[in-house]
Amino acid sequence: MFFKQLATKEACLSYFFGCGGMGKAVAVDVVAGDEEWFVKEAAKANVTITHVIDTHVHADHYSGGRALAQRVGAAYCLHESAGDFVSFDFTPLRDNQLIDVGNVKIRVLHTPGHTLESVCLLVTDLRRGEAPWFLLTGDTLFVGSVGRPDLAGREREMAAVLHETLHTKLLTLPDEVEIYPGHQAGSVCGAGLSGKPSSTLGFEKRWNPQLSMDRRQFIESVIDVPPKPAEMEAMLRFNRGLAGAAS
Repeated sequence: MFFKQLATKEACLSYFFGCGGMGKAVAVDVVAGDEEWFVKEAAKANVTITHVIDTHVHADHYSGGRALAQRVGAAYCLHESAGDFVSFDFTPLRDNQLIDVGNVKIRVLHTPGHTLESVCLLVTDLRRGEAPWFLLTGDTLFVGSVGRPDLAGREREMAAVLHETLHTKLLTLPDEVEIYPGHQAGSVCGAGLSGKPSSTLGFEKRWNPQLSMDRRQFIESVIDVPPKPAEMEAMLRFNRGLAGAAS
């Protein structure tokens, strides 16, 4: 298995990984303008990008996911519930779905809270073992923090959903599972994000203060968030397919 993390604009973290032996790869949370990087990395690794996945419809940056998928002939994937508000066709992802990328297996976990359509991706490398190795957490769980629940309004309701998601979908996974989030310090998608771009679930369970709060405390904590991104509405229109190309 090969794995690359790309630190890009707006404190975003994108991912490129897959099975070199079988020549298959996946790109996750691609930022507009970075498409060429993925194309070049695929050529260097001699792999074909089969899936381009956005963990949710982003509100803090313009996505390059659809553009990359069209360029390389890959499936562009979102959780199936995104069909309620995007204007383009995509490959729908379902909760607990398994994506086959050679010896790499990706299990889709529907993790609403930051947004209704958010997913996390639980990754196993069969050449290493049958236990899950790492989790791409998107904007659901960060190092030292969690995603903000207010971008679509109804922040208290969504905060309660996020608390349920974290405790039933993510914190039940083994402590040794590594986590790779969609952002690091400097992002407005949460408060108190660490500058460290990865962690483990065990470390977060012990040191991430929001993960040990009861439901009431958690809701009060996560609704205290930074100002919304300045271009949020334009970014959402673009990422939903309702506007032209990003400048």
